[in-house]
Amino acid sequence: MWAPWRMSYIAAEHDHGYEGPACVFCDMLSRTDDAAAYVLHRGRAAFVVMNLYPYNNGHVMIVPHAHVDSLRALPADVPAEIMELTRLTQGVIEERMRPHGFNLGMNQGRAAGAGIADHLHLHLVPRWSGDTNFMPVTADVRVIPDHLDATYALLRAGFGS
Repeated sequence: MWAPWRMSYIAAEHDHGYEGPACVFCDMLSRTDDAAAYVLHRGRAAFVVMNLYPYNNGHVMIVPHAHVDSLRALPADVPAEIMELTRLTQGVIEERMRPHGFNLGMNQGRAAGAGIADHLHLHLVPRWSGDTNFMPVTADVRVIPDHLDATYALLRAGFGS
């Protein structure tokens, strides 16, 4: 398996540059270099970012700026923006990558499978007919055929940024 982005992550010291518990989403939001953080688009109260450990090519997340752990904890207007960014992003992925379908999901709490339970986020995963193979079954591994940088460049252009 070839995963060229993993070594730089493993070797990094992960200094987040702020007080309190480290939050990868708050860190991404605070950066000014969107390409380095794989931020595709910034909205008023939420942003779109590539998943660094994707289930499939084009796997992105829509993340509120607010560091909250549940949908109910968000201000009333933010879920509408999250859904509008989801619609926008789905359109960009449809145009740029031509998937056959999508999975959308929001895991709230560790028991529900949230890898980052303290900062709510919505997963948008493009799917293609036949996009799974023997690898997940026999080796618990997924094959991601495109480099994250190439997918970022493809999708970022679709946002007109």
